[in-house]
Amino acid sequence: MDTFIVALGWVGMFAPLALGAVGSAIGCARAGMAACGALLDVESGYGRYIGVAAMPSSQTIYGIVVTMALRRELTIDNAPGIFGLGILTGLALMISAFSQGDACAAAINASKNKLEIFGISLAPAALVEGFSVFAFVFALVLSAGIPK
Repeated sequence: MDTFIVALGWVGMFAPLALGAVGSAIGCARAGMAACGALLDVESGYGRYIGVAAMPSSQTIYGIVVTMALRRELTIDNAPGIFGLGILTGLALMISAFSQGDACAAAINASKNKLEIFGISLAPAALVEGFSVFAFVFALVLSAGIPK
């Protein structure tokens, strides 16, 4: 049983990176598809759409940092905490990246028809980013309380 608990700790240690990367890949793909569609409808300014499509990639960066914060020798005492914190942070990052990809796709679609709203159309995507930052910061703060 102890081995299983320590194995769960390993899963939790790498979950923020893995789940954040899965979410970022899917979120960037969703926004990227909208960017490709927008490129067919506009005459210039292609870079802004590609840049917006890359916004969900930040969750992978947050996942890398949280994974590094959780790195330590796993014991029966710290593995459950690492598992819980890692899985929940990873899920928050993944869902945030999915949602941010959708918000970016909507911003791209809106701004291709009315370019002057480009900046304001990114507000929902920025709000979603804020929730991933909350998960990131709290994971770092809570990881300090898990025994080494």
